[in-house]
Amino acid sequence: MEKQVAQGFFLKKLGPSHRAFELEEFTLSELLPREVCLKVEAFGLNFADVMARNGRYRDAPKIPFIPGYDVVGEVVQSGSKENDSWIGKRVVAFCRFGGYATLVNTQVDGLLEIGNIPAGTALALCTQGVTASYMSGLIHPTRKNGLVLVHAAAGGVGSLLLQLLHARGFETIAKVGTYEKAQRIQALVPTEVLVVENSDYRKELARILQNRTLAASFNATGGKSIRFELPHIGPGGSLVLFGGAALLENRNKWMSMIRFVINSGFTSPVPLMVNSQGIIGVNMLRLADDQPELLAEHLRQCFMHYEQGRLIPLPAIQYASSQLAEAHALLEGGKSVGKVMVYWAED
Repeated sequence: MEKQVAQGFFLKKLGPSHRAFELEEFTLSELLPREVCLKVEAFGLNFADVMARNGRYRDAPKIPFIPGYDVVGEVVQSGSKENDSWIGKRVVAFCRFGGYATLVNTQVDGLLEIGNIPAGTALALCTQGVTASYMSGLIHPTRKNGLVLVHAAAGGVGSLLLQLLHARGFETIAKVGTYEKAQRIQALVPTEVLVVENSDYRKELARILQNRTLAASFNATGGKSIRFELPHIGPGGSLVLFGGAALLENRNKWMSMIRFVINSGFTSPVPLMVNSQGIIGVNMLRLADDQPELLAEHLRQCFMHYEQGRLIPLPAIQYASSQLAEAHALLEGGKSVGKVMVYWAED
């Protein structure tokens, strides 16, 4: 089987997006029996990509490498005859890095046929939708219909998680950076909002809660926010960590990590036991490696909810491939609302 030649954006240098990426030709590896090759129409950006570009993501390969977890495209080749039926189909797909390319090889287990669904919608429902779907099931049954705090609520994960929680009967507080984002989210789903722009987060959280306890906090920040939120987690509740945006507060990698750990505090399991609280970490890459069928099931559920009108992604922010640096800068700066995607221009 002839190997395919493609173009891809290699992460060559850590640091600012305008000097981090280079577009180069490369040869794809030979397809394995359970793999297919996709001609990529568009790829999604995830905050883990930003963390990797800044040297803050431990699971990223050594540079140079091609980032990218989710793509939309057409299957053009398969690694075995049993998967030839996928050829010609338009799909959304997970990939373990490599998505910022014109062609990508990926496992057939991570595909879903999408027909004419817009690429931005499909990408929003992929990595970010699956993360939201998985996390929505982590709240303990004893806290049914409780109050839940969602970080980065105007982002790809947060906006979908709010909808899933609302559908399950939870009250929510949407933590957002600006009043403009608050308006966008409240137009999407009924929720209280906590705007951190020009405010003391610790005091604002206490003011909004007014002695109410949280069934869960879905925390994408880490750092000081862990210490601020843990006292508000009620019995049977959980602090769910799915990101570490606070790691980007200092340009120096090692100083940033030291401050992140110190600011997070040192939590003994004894108070957690006494207060019947839990801390849960979510790393979808590790889950995918251990249980690939889990991601496939949540992907199917996300598209089922979308087709039934119960899950509505915010409109995607679209960039051409020549604007990759700008797309990364927007996501890193916390100015995006919904999914950020990049499309390849037609030949």
